[in-house]
Amino acid sequence: MAELALIEIDGPIATLRLNRPDSRNALSIDLIASLRERVQELRWDPAVSVVVITGEGRAFCAGMDLKQVQSGGETPFELLGSLAELTLEIRSLPAVVLGSVQGAAIGGGCGLACVCDLAITHDDAKLGFPEVDLGLCPAVVAPWVVRRMGAGRARALMLQGGLISGTKAATLGLVDQSAESREALSELTETTAKRLAEGGPEALRATKSLLNEIDGSDDPTLVREGAKLSARVIAGDEAQAALRAKFGGS
Repeated sequence: MAELALIEIDGPIATLRLNRPDSRNALSIDLIASLRERVQELRWDPAVSVVVITGEGRAFCAGMDLKQVQSGGETPFELLGSLAELTLEIRSLPAVVLGSVQGAAIGGGCGLACVCDLAITHDDAKLGFPEVDLGLCPAVVAPWVVRRMGAGRARALMLQGGLISGTKAATLGLVDQSAESREALSELTETTAKRLAEGGPEALRATKSLLNEIDGSDDPTLVREGAKLSARVIAGDEAQAALRAKFGGS
């Protein structure tokens, strides 16, 4: 069985790649567990000062594996609780984290981009939070979205649902920059990662730590409570009916 999360290291730059392309890198319990293991490996590697997070295949991350939470029960609580911890662990990495969104970033996948210190994409990529369209609630990633783009814009984006282009995502501040194409994004990713790696490792760590303290990233309360709220909504009748309509089942 292929590894669900891959690490490639080139000097001070590590690339963490979601490797579930046949499912558009949807966040299953196993994928999240694999990502958490890799993040812990990177945490204890003092030679790594920059981590690039990206996806294998055409999609960055299609969000939660909705088929896995369709049955309700305890699965949504397990999956979303683990996702909450993953986002906290990514944010607290000593290294600077760059999200390279090479394809669709939907729901929790878009949340992964938001938890990165910087995020870039390309103009044709599709990003957003369509959860409300399915009777779901994106509460688990909402704190990161608010921190990234501001409360007003995050409110409008998450309540309206749907998806936006990479171009608009950059305009709204959901990502920092959008390249013209996937090929141009690859070049931009390399250039940005190398530029970040030019910074002094101790200076980068200290600056990131201070910024985390200033914006409240060090406090896990909202993220963990958001996971519980999202799980309760998913397990409810409205969401389960919407999931049955989408995927079938009784």
